[in-house]
Amino acid sequence: MQESPFYKVLPVLLCGLSVPLSMFMWIGNVAYSKIASDGENGVVPPTRWLFSVLVPVLLMVYGLRRKGVNRSGALLGLLCAIILSISSHAFLACLAAFFFSSSRATKFRGHLKRKIEEDFRDGGQRNWAQVICNAGMATQLALLYLLDCGYGERPIDFVHLYRSSWLGVGIMGAFACCNGDTWASELGTVIGSGDPFLITTRKRVPRGTNGAVSFAGLVASFLGGTLIGLVYFLTVRYTVEASVYERSPNQWPLIVFGGIAGLLGSLVDSLLGATLQYSGRTEEGFVVERPGKNVTHISGVRILDNHSVNLISCIITGIAMPSIAMNLWSVF
Repeated sequence: MQESPFYKVLPVLLCGLSVPLSMFMWIGNVAYSKIASDGENGVVPPTRWLFSVLVPVLLMVYGLRRKGVNRSGALLGLLCAIILSISSHAFLACLAAFFFSSSRATKFRGHLKRKIEEDFRDGGQRNWAQVICNAGMATQLALLYLLDCGYGERPIDFVHLYRSSWLGVGIMGAFACCNGDTWASELGTVIGSGDPFLITTRKRVPRGTNGAVSFAGLVASFLGGTLIGLVYFLTVRYTVEASVYERSPNQWPLIVFGGIAGLLGSLVDSLLGATLQYSGRTEEGFVVERPGKNVTHISGVRILDNHSVNLISCIITGIAMPSIAMNLWSVF
């Protein structure tokens, strides 16, 4: 199907609109700071507004053209990306790393996934519900970060910067959970020759069953989370002022805690999926999430769907990781 002329010029149009839109937001920010008596400390520089609008717009256009998201997912993702970027560029970097790597993982060996997933779609085509489940928790924490700590990149220091560190690790943990779970399900499903086992009973089950885990999937979840931790660490390393960074604790443990968050999120997701999410198998061999005629029950009860499981896992991991990092940071 040939692209329409309007769709071809859409990226240029959106990028052009980024300048007046960012200026409009900056003017609104200045006006609000005067009313709220925040002074200059409450004003986000216009260059930051421009960056925080232009880069998310480019990500949205890329996602649409690569069919990584549909229109509803792109619009909601744009809003989330702007909030994350205004708060801290490290948060936007985590979102970008999750989006690009998870999209590639979804497309990996798609011809094999088509045989076991009844509703398999090339590229994933994430919608607004999936954006909320994957980025909603992080965006809420980013809003708290912006309101409580202000904008800007800060190192992780639970002694001198407790609130920003707690929220920063929470956001990193939420994205690491999403990325680790995505890598585990998308890569673990098509890597290896044996069937996975159910996390609650250790019984062998068909690939694609909710709550099923494998060694390859667990490794993939740790690596997926590690990538988010690495991206967060590198962004902090090269955006925080050198004098501030040198006085801060070692930041490289972020990489390790990213991996822990990815693994933890995947395990929580699997536990919820094995118990509160229905899995059945059709006569054609597809694994489905709903009971029906000629569907053989495998595990779980029909209480939660895949979106709900992802959201709950993300919330649990995002809340748990700051406490885990705070208590174990001194070990490193």
